Order: sequence, then C-alpha cells, then structure tokens
Amino acid sequence: MEEDQMNLTTALIRRDFALEAKEGLIDEEELQRLLANQIAYMIEHDLEILLSLMYRLDIPEDKVHLALSPLSSEAPNIALAKLVIERQKKRAFTKLKYKPEDLGDGWSWD
Repeated sequence: MEEDQMNLTTALIRRDFALEAKEGLIDEEELQRLLANQIAYMIEHDLEILLSLMYRLDIPEDKVHLALSPLSSEAPNIALAKLVIERQKKRAFTKLKYKPEDLGDGWSWD
C-alpha cells in the first residue's frame, strides 16, 4: 500500500501544482525537489495563487506563516514543499483506505 500511497500522493501534487510528468516513478526526494522548485517560482511570481492552494489543500495557516517567516530553519520553498507532501500523503492514505465499493454498472458517486 505504501507504493500506491506514494503514487497517489505524486499524482495529487502533480495535478495541483501543474508539475511536468517525468518518465517513470519518482521517489519522495525527487518529488520534494520538483515541488520546491515550483513553489519557489510561485513565491516570486504567483504568491496569491500559492497561498490560495495552501488554503484549498487545508494546510494550517500558522504552519504556512512559519514556513514563510525569516525564523524558519529552512528555505520557504522547501518548508512549504514538505508541508504539501505531508498533507497529500495523509489525503492519499485516506483515499486508499476508505475507497468506496463498486456499486456496479450505472452507479457513480460523481
């Protein structure tokens, strides 16, 4: 299940942050690097959209403020990337664990 969780986490992050799909699977370290680069760009050019994404992803505002603060022990883009990955891993776990059962042809939750 851990591989499924990482694949889903990666897919969620790629979708939300419009990350380029890389050939094959990527590990968490590579995902963090790609996401941190995208977040660095967004801090420079699209801060409002980035903050809106943080809100939509339900990342606590106090953690976002700390990550963007000069008091943070890490660069803001790296700290935010870690927060996003942590949150999306939890989301992926929940989606996989509580996946609705197949109700047959013609039924959809959408």
